[in-house]
Amino acid sequence: MGMSSIAVRKSGRGRRGVPRYRAMAEINMTPFIDVILVLLIIFMVTAPLLATGVAIDLPKTKAAALNVEQKPISVAVDDKGLVYVMEQPVQVTELADKLKAAAAAGVDERIYVRGANQVNYGRIAEVMSIITAAGYKKVALVTDPDKN
Repeated sequence: MGMSSIAVRKSGRGRRGVPRYRAMAEINMTPFIDVILVLLIIFMVTAPLLATGVAIDLPKTKAAALNVEQKPISVAVDDKGLVYVMEQPVQVTELADKLKAAAAAGVDERIYVRGANQVNYGRIAEVMSIITAAGYKKVALVTDPDKN
């Protein structure tokens, strides 16, 4: 039972046990996925900052956020009682006309009313009554989610 003088070659090794490197025919996806995830996080952080508007201190609630496909029509009432439609100041008497000009889908358009935390409730009710009297039935109040 003697040893054979023929050397058994191991797969992937050349002579004398030195590894032989071949061209790699596949793409390493890990760095690509890492870059995409970093970009996704950056865009998720900066997207809310791009939605500029009238600076209003909204009341806090425990309601969940809504999924919105398009930019809605927003009516804002600041803490001084001034009314804005899509960040443009508007007199209350001209509110219905400005909404009709801004609404692409007519009275079926969704209108979001943002009221400052310190504004009088009567002022918000007055603005909402003007909106509903103009024929808009999809009127919603916007609040900030409670952090607790």
